[in-house]
Amino acid sequence: MSEAVVNTSVQHRTGHIELNRPKALNSLNQEMVDIVNDALQSWEDDPHIEQVLITSTSEKGFCAGGDVRAIRDLDMEGRHEEGDEYFEHEYRMNLHLANFPKPIISIADGVVMGGGIGISAHGSHRVVTEKAFAAMPEMLIGFIPDVGSTKMFSSMRGTKGYESLALANFLCLTAWRMNPADMLWAGYATHLVPSDQLEAFQQLLISDGVDAAIAAFATQPEDEAPLKKHEAAIAEVFGHDSWEEIAAALEACRYEDFKAMVQSHMELACPTSVVAAVELLRASNAAPGLAEALDFELRMGNSLRRTPNFVEGVRAVLVDKTKDPKFEPSTTAEVDVQALRAVLA
Repeated sequence: MSEAVVNTSVQHRTGHIELNRPKALNSLNQEMVDIVNDALQSWEDDPHIEQVLITSTSEKGFCAGGDVRAIRDLDMEGRHEEGDEYFEHEYRMNLHLANFPKPIISIADGVVMGGGIGISAHGSHRVVTEKAFAAMPEMLIGFIPDVGSTKMFSSMRGTKGYESLALANFLCLTAWRMNPADMLWAGYATHLVPSDQLEAFQQLLISDGVDAAIAAFATQPEDEAPLKKHEAAIAEVFGHDSWEEIAAALEACRYEDFKAMVQSHMELACPTSVVAAVELLRASNAAPGLAEALDFELRMGNSLRRTPNFVEGVRAVLVDKTKDPKFEPSTTAEVDVQALRAVLA
């Protein structure tokens, strides 16, 4: 018998979800999503379960995202509806995590990208180690930021102490790789625990509860968040409601190093995804709740997956790994922004 792609168990009064697809860096497929949903459903009203813990069996990280290679294969065969169904299930899981009535603690030690953010960041406690890094790299594969990030990123306060649509735009458009200090400053992470203390942290969490474990093991990063150094530039450039305005602000930006860094990060981004992401982030930021934002993401994502850009982007980044995508249109100026707005209308 093959091993389960997600292990679920109950220890004391803790429901434990353990992502167990290490060879794929826990890329979330439909089976994994459905197992997590079923576990949450089972534990939600169980009086013997007081908290839920989400971890990974992989030594390299928590979760590298959704299984977009499998979705690409479906789209190439014209089986778009099956891909639609996968994202419906994944976003239902994201919403369930966000609305869960008990503490949910995720422990990220290594890579957290895309869908990995979705399965961790909606919980009450997002614990990271010094080895953790997180990013939303969807611009590079002809897709859109999703799993609730378009609402969550603009609502995060973190140690910076305020919400910021500009920061959400920056993180999603540039695929900036947040280190632990960034994650705490921006608000993705709530606590930092050294990786060599994770086993003891987890044992105390299960025996005495999350508050006791946090009090005993949580620490602070040694260095200032790199994101904080760009705080003024991010607000100046990315605090606008359309890509056209952001692009103009970037061109006029007085922070030359920041300007060069953004241009370098976005060099291989899909133009349609860039324009769509800004429209999506604005709509989600104004939405009354996460459910509405996830609906926006589902509509926009399903629409973009029916163009050649998604197949091409996944090919260049994940299949051939040549990093030479040929996107159409090839410039943001050629993208029909009204058509994208119609998808969200």
